Amino acid sequence: MISPLQRWGIVAGWLLVMVAVNWSIFQKEQVLAAGLQVRLALAPVDPRSLMQGDYMRLRYALLSEVPIKQLASEGQLVIRLDKQHVASFVGIYQPGQSLQQGELLLHYRRYGRHVKLGAESYLFEEGKASLLSEAAYGELRVASDGKSVLVGLLDQNFHYLDNLFKNQE
Repeated sequence: MISPLQRWGIVAGWLLVMVAVNWSIFQKEQVLAAGLQVRLALAPVDPRSLMQGDYMRLRYALLSEVPIKQLASEGQLVIRLDKQHVASFVGIYQPGQSLQQGELLLHYRRYGRHVKLGAESYLFEEGKASLLSEAAYGELRVASDGKSVLVGLLDQNFHYLDNLFKNQE
């Protein structure tokens, strides 16, 4: 039998989890609503997973320019956007550093030789892999602190590939 004190502990724990999950969702919604549009060129990778179904593992071409050995375990990269909002690497952000006009931060996490810039995979409906093979860019919304949310995948002409799904059905 569960005592009343244990019940309250379970309810309090459940409430804490719900608050944490909803706070995370709220933060991501804020980035989507107010974040800057940033497009990262994609490098090719294998789009299949037997365990997860169809998905595209994302690898960003920008990382080929980053001196990974110089990165801390977590921090921000300085990037600059061109007229099409495609990002290019400028440098590694140092705390207190002033950004130049047109530069912004992009948060990263380093795991050994692997660097993560946010979303590393894009799940899609089964049977749509051929459409997503056209993916050339990942579009993100980026907050002022560099945290990002993946919005979608784009082709070479900056058209959303998700729109293709609607036109094919």
